Amino acid sequence: MSQNIYQQLGLKRVINACGKMTILGVSSVASGVMQATAEAAGAFVEIDKLVDCAGERVSRHTGAEDSYVTSCASAGIAIAVAAAITQGEPDRVAQMPDSSGLANEILMLRGHIVDYGAPITSAIRLGGGRVMEVGASNLAARWQLERAVSERTAALLFVKSHHCVQKGMLTINDFVQVARAHNLPLIVDAAAEEDLRHWVASGADMVIYSGAKAFNAPTSGFITGKQRWINACKAQHHGIARAMKIGKENMVGLLFALDRYHLTPQGPTEAQLRPVAEAISALRGMQADIEQDEAGRAIWRVRIRISQNELGLDARAVEAQLREGEIAIYTRRYFLHEGVFSIDPRTLAPGEMDIIVARLKEIAQHATH
Repeated sequence: MSQNIYQQLGLKRVINACGKMTILGVSSVASGVMQATAEAAGAFVEIDKLVDCAGERVSRHTGAEDSYVTSCASAGIAIAVAAAITQGEPDRVAQMPDSSGLANEILMLRGHIVDYGAPITSAIRLGGGRVMEVGASNLAARWQLERAVSERTAALLFVKSHHCVQKGMLTINDFVQVARAHNLPLIVDAAAEEDLRHWVASGADMVIYSGAKAFNAPTSGFITGKQRWINACKAQHHGIARAMKIGKENMVGLLFALDRYHLTPQGPTEAQLRPVAEAISALRGMQADIEQDEAGRAIWRVRIRISQNELGLDARAVEAQLREGEIAIYTRRYFLHEGVFSIDPRTLAPGEMDIIVARLKEIAQHATH
């Protein structure tokens, strides 16, 4: 097999079985999208007009009044927070991220304070925000959100992610109603979500997506929503967003990726994965079944449970052997402490699932017990 570009640089071949993860480069970009990206890189353009054009074209997909393209979803959080605090006023924009003397509190559920490779609170602080936690980590009530609103509140932030606590939390409708009652902007972090229209239609003012995750675009993100708040986001280009700017080529790459995107189940179905689960379950000390994405998306994965008593290795050791082999096989490892890890098939190239099963078989055969 020929070497890919990273192997030519002396890096190990990677099989990504953990999903659209930043640590592995997020996603693979279609050649047609990269061709458009390359053409954009080789020409000049009036950037302000490209920004407006890109916002208009993104909004055709989201149904929003306008959109603003960013370097990534994390930058989108910082920019949206700064937009809520400054409301686009030039003197306030220039002051960020120092929000002294301004309403700067961002209300969010404690169960939504996640780390996606960096704390979400860091992105909020970069935008001048001060996080105000609502509720307990496993339970929140509507009255707690309502009571948290004060004259210091700048915005409400709702996070939709598999990283979040999935029980006992308030709904997006709760956030929409409270935000409207107090005339406050509602920001939704929907970084990895696949539905381009749902969160705008829910009533949110600014919705943040990653371009590189569900949509397989080059590194990018965007904020989509109400015209007033998108204008305030664009104003941040003369402040904190200058350090987060996206290049013309990736803006164009995002647009072409969105044009190619269709909201269809990504990856094999539950039935298609069942033979893989059966093959793994036939190995000593391993039991596999099919699981759905934690956040309820139409994504199916193979979950593997390791029996340490039978295999002589625990899940952490098996996962480490997969990752540290001649080919680095990365699996979804959030629940290693429970003795399980998962294979996400969406990011696998043809033939790579067979390599994973063969490697698991090799580990099982060489395990001493």
